[in-house]
Amino acid sequence: MAVLVLLWIGIYKFTPTEAKLIEPLVVNHFAMSWLYDVLSVQMVSGIIGAVEIIVAIGLIAGLKSPKIGFYSGIAASLIFLATLSFLVTTPNVWKISDGILVTNFFLVKDVLFLAVSISVIERSWYRMKHA
Repeated sequence: MAVLVLLWIGIYKFTPTEAKLIEPLVVNHFAMSWLYDVLSVQMVSGIIGAVEIIVAIGLIAGLKSPKIGFYSGIAASLIFLATLSFLVTTPNVWKISDGILVTNFFLVKDVLFLAVSISVIERSWYRMKHA
């Protein structure tokens, strides 16, 4: 599932619509905002998309190669941690709805994907050590 999401969202990053949608997330992020100083909004989105696609392909290849799976799992974990950090760095992500604190739920799915990525790391590590 995480592979499908990375591929799908990665491909979508090459569209002007997604480039504009992620701009508020990236521009407010302490570690990523500088990218817009040197690259266009579309280029930043395309680079992020390319990384997501490469990692998804690595996760697929990891089914055959534990070493590729291990490193792809680490890369996927970093992607999902970065996405989850938007919950802290982006203004107005959190709001009160009917008395309950809620967020943009599209970011929260990455908690599950982070867990899957960590599982890939663990399983790949085990396969490498017991091959």
